[in-house]
Amino acid sequence: MPGLPVVSGKDLLKVLSGLGYQIVRQRGSHVQLRCITPAGEHTITIPLHNEIAPGTLHDILSKVAIWKGLSKDELIQMLK
Repeated sequence: MPGLPVVSGKDLLKVLSGLGYQIVRQRGSHVQLRCITPAGEHTITIPLHNEIAPGTLHDILSKVAIWKGLSKDELIQMLK
């Protein structure tokens, strides 16, 4: 697996929107997104920070990969 890129919350939001996630609500600098998948409804919160912490990004990508049936490598390529 390639290393995680440095990504802003807005960049991550664009990628997740392209995968079918829609904004449900925002509170401060955190946005809650929701997507309907064959496995059910997935809700995830992402921070709209200038730079998302590597651990946070890893966790978000892991969960999205599971729910969307993609590999983390594919998601990382979308972010670059």
